[in-house]
Amino acid sequence: QVQLVESGGGLVQPGGSLRLSCAASGFGLDYYAIGWFRQAPGNEREGVSRIDSSGDHTTYADSMKGRFTISRDNSKNVVYLQMNNLRPEDTAVYFCAAALTGGWGIPQLREFDYWGQGTQVTVSS
Repeated sequence: QVQLVESGGGLVQPGGSLRLSCAASGFGLDYYAIGWFRQAPGNEREGVSRIDSSGDHTTYADSMKGRFTISRDNSKNVVYLQMNNLRPEDTAVYFCAAALTGGWGIPQLREFDYWGQGTQVTVSS
């Protein structure tokens, strides 16, 4: 069956870094745009970053620009989110999602067809 699985979350100090991975099974990611989202306690799920199917175009929410980098390796069926200079307010469950229909800008929930279960990122001293 079609599945997306996030990994790489954990506990990190403010200013630290984490690299999240989104691995696909049951389908090839090369046909899909991928979005990263996050949801903090008490908040709605928000778009973090988007990458198109080729990896040539990326988008970031304003608070992540300059700190987060999305990339993909279609040969390995994996999409990454490199997170640097992490802040306590980055604490959230991070989700990846796949979309067959192309789009642009900050990723929106309605655009995406398949979702992972999320990985917890906690930024704390």
